[in-house]
Amino acid sequence: MRHRLLVTTVAALSWCAGTAAQTPAPRTPWGHPDLQGTWSNATLTPLQRPVDLGDKEFYTPAELEAFAAARRAATNADRPLPPGEVGSYNDVFFERGSGGVKSGRTSLVVEPRTGRIPPLTPAAQQAVERRTAYMAAHPADRPSDRWLTERCIMFGATAPMLPEPYNNNYRIFQTPDHVVILVEMNHEPRVIPLDGPPHTSPAITQWIGDSRGRFEGDTLVVETRNFKFNEQSRFGVGYLNGVSDENLRVVERFARTDADTIMYRATIEDPTIFTSPWTVEIPLILSEGEIFEVACHEGNWGLANILSGHRAEERAAANR
Repeated sequence: MRHRLLVTTVAALSWCAGTAAQTPAPRTPWGHPDLQGTWSNATLTPLQRPVDLGDKEFYTPAELEAFAAARRAATNADRPLPPGEVGSYNDVFFERGSGGVKSGRTSLVVEPRTGRIPPLTPAAQQAVERRTAYMAAHPADRPSDRWLTERCIMFGATAPMLPEPYNNNYRIFQTPDHVVILVEMNHEPRVIPLDGPPHTSPAITQWIGDSRGRFEGDTLVVETRNFKFNEQSRFGVGYLNGVSDENLRVVERFARTDADTIMYRATIEDPTIFTSPWTVEIPLILSEGEIFEVACHEGNWGLANILSGHRAEERAAANR
């Protein structure tokens, strides 16, 4: 994990798939746009626009600086804790970035224009309510009752590549017929064939899905489907209440807009869950050095302690 100062100067960034770069993108020896390197999507910009901002899509430069200062103070893990709270990691552990996205957007969600994830379908809303009620009554009967993040199974950094509180680095490798994205969080490698065979059978599901890529002009387009379904959110700690099902489909677009930036867009479609698709836009900023394996221990230690703690509470309640 490394901290990297994110530039907070507001620049009006327009998106046009395949033509986002104002200068020719660097190219590999075989002619594809060169996306290789180590990149970070750490940012203080929230996934969804705060409700009190209404339809405000962009901050002014002064507003962005004030927002970043307030977020740094509010998320500082070394600040004094309220009575009764024990805290978690210290602030050195976290990697949220020091500023908002350099476009000045008020949210990572750019479509719909509200900056908010669309409402759930009635059936999905009922499923969420059932899940919430079950979790309140059965918070830790078994490992599967806990979030995927707690079990070290899935974070929100694969598809779509959503920022987490830490480990927001990616290493991209390319060959003429494959792109590989090594995700620092949980050390997940995504091997993406280019213009290759069709997707695997829907009967074969994977936690990170089945990805297929192609270049449209200078933009790498990656479609991922056949995700392994689980009710305990695959969207990471930033969207723990997020829900998906076997119909989830993610289309990602990577366009190198300058020497230090890949503009990343991902559209999330799940017609049985969301009333409409939604899209995030997140700049990936070039970073120096390599990334290192993340060994997630929560599944080995934290989860066992959570389960044993609840068993102790049950025994205490039975003996009253």
